Amino acid sequence: MAVVTVSGEPGCRTREVAQLAAQRLAFTHLSAQRVDSLLAEEFGPIIESNSKAWPDMAASILLRLGTESHLVIGVDGAELMFRNFPALLRVRVVAPENRRIGNLMLDDRLDRATARVQLRARESELRATRKARFGRATAAPETFDLTLNAGSLDASHMAALIEAAVRARELTVHGFLSHAAEAQLQFQIRLRLAKHGIQPQARASLKNVQFGHPSEEIFANLLDFYRIAWEYEPRSFPIAWDVSGRVLESFTPDFFLPESDMYVELTTMKQSLVTRKNRKIRLLREIYPHINIQVFYQKDLQDLVLKYGIIPEIAESK
Repeated sequence: MAVVTVSGEPGCRTREVAQLAAQRLAFTHLSAQRVDSLLAEEFGPIIESNSKAWPDMAASILLRLGTESHLVIGVDGAELMFRNFPALLRVRVVAPENRRIGNLMLDDRLDRATARVQLRARESELRATRKARFGRATAAPETFDLTLNAGSLDASHMAALIEAAVRARELTVHGFLSHAAEAQLQFQIRLRLAKHGIQPQARASLKNVQFGHPSEEIFANLLDFYRIAWEYEPRSFPIAWDVSGRVLESFTPDFFLPESDMYVELTTMKQSLVTRKNRKIRLLREIYPHINIQVFYQKDLQDLVLKYGIIPEIAESK
């Protein structure tokens, strides 16, 4: 398998670079949030993410995924997880401090003073995580093959350079990781995890979902195309109760996007039938004001699929 690791200083929009690179290369993008989600699925709730066992736990899952796909891993420190791996490109994104503060101001809608404080806090958190997981708080320059300056390059330019480097080094020429090689590596990893008393509780995998409506599968395909992590109907929210507190009505949004902490509801039914669903969404927002939910109506979805060249038949029954 080919592996591209992308890490960077806070405020460099590293995740966007990794996502665009994966899109250009047709690799699977695994953000830090997506890896954490897979870890929780395989090993149970991760109480201590800053742990020496974290690299082995993550590698155990990533190697298995590498038998089916080439990977772009957007996790800080991931360049240290595949030492001596032949088909590896390790990318570092840097930028002047003023550019990183400016990015935080734009991305998080912060004023300059608050963005500066946020940057310091994120840098401190990043150093602590690196130190705990890999024994060193800072990223050594010699551990990277390619360093990109986000002060002079935008995300699309950096993604193009990563793609060119992967092509030039012919990282995909050997194909995916063989199951025999994966099994050998897994054996060594599981021995190390056993010393920490860590055993997998399940087997995390990329999704195999039975959708309730064709439009949902189309939307999921669109998210996959852009390597956006998603979960299908992960949670139901009670929105009406009787006098004894028994739940009378619940609402289950179609998708959850963990990287954006946002729920998405698709509404492709006839307008005459939308009113009831809108009532549920209004109640959800009133009862759970901290929940971020975006509604996509039929025209929104049609615009998306036409824009990106996916021509489905969107039934009007959802």
